[in-house]
Amino acid sequence: MVQVNPLLRRLVDALDEPALMIECGMVSVANPPARELLGRTIEGSDIRIAIRQPRALEFVLAGRPGEVEVSGLGDLGRPWRLSLQSIADGAQLLRLTDRSTAQASEKMRVDFVANASHELRTPLTAVLGYAESIEDGDLDPQLAANFAATIKSEAKRMLRIIDDLMGLSRIEADRFIAPPDKVALPEVIRSALENVRPLAHDRDCEIRAEFQDEMPSIRGDYPQLVQLVDNLLSNALRYGCRDSGNAIRVSAVAENGSIRIAVADQGPGIAREHLPFITRRFYRVDPARSRDSGGTGLGLAIVKHIVERHRGMLSIESRVGKGTTVTVTLPIDG
Repeated sequence: MVQVNPLLRRLVDALDEPALMIECGMVSVANPPARELLGRTIEGSDIRIAIRQPRALEFVLAGRPGEVEVSGLGDLGRPWRLSLQSIADGAQLLRLTDRSTAQASEKMRVDFVANASHELRTPLTAVLGYAESIEDGDLDPQLAANFAATIKSEAKRMLRIIDDLMGLSRIEADRFIAPPDKVALPEVIRSALENVRPLAHDRDCEIRAEFQDEMPSIRGDYPQLVQLVDNLLSNALRYGCRDSGNAIRVSAVAENGSIRIAVADQGPGIAREHLPFITRRFYRVDPARSRDSGGTGLGLAIVKHIVERHRGMLSIESRVGKGTTVTVTLPIDG
């Protein structure tokens, strides 16, 4: 077995990521993460036994410093970046960096851009189509007025999507900044109730509020908390008021060092298989109904991020045909 400089061994062992020292085609040092990934007995063996993925092995055997992206080392399909660099006495250091998280983040970014583009393209196509019809002239005045109303409605929809995207971006930018103020939750709920009053009127839906005027304050961001309750109420009104006379219930109670806010509706409910995904951006249980209702597909994603910033918890319970209850629990600062 190759004699290894003790200092080099300690340096390789100190690396958090899998790392191998290679000398004369042999693995002279493998740190614990490398042995866990590639095999506990690879130290002292031929590099061709340790690295069996063809592209990775070709890269290592070429012996030229550089980097390569491969998958299939250890777990099938898991992506890695291999970095090879020369060190003392002709030895080489091979480092393996797990790219799973980076690739997942990139996929989320690509999916987000694609979804946002699709959500904006749909109303924009309608706007352009109706605008061209009006531009061509010879339209009945009533029909032209209807087209103009549709253009206005679709433009407002695009504006709501853009506003929500900008709001979500601001919330994400602040996610590591502690909320600055002491906030009274009854005031937050009253403000949100006032915001959604026109929508409740349009839906012919009663909102029943149950909370005490005297309640411990929490440390929070007042506009974000208003937006949180506003989004929960708006969702309930849009999707939970199937019939005239349906009621939405919002409640707040302080207990066990926290304040629990719940918004419950009597709507069609959400099937169990959708529940893990409904806080994703642009996720829609029923795309056609969501767009008809005026939702942007970002409401619960915004709620989730506001809850996370306030160190709270979000839970969603729903039964098909019975309704949905969304509960937010926020800690009380002592």
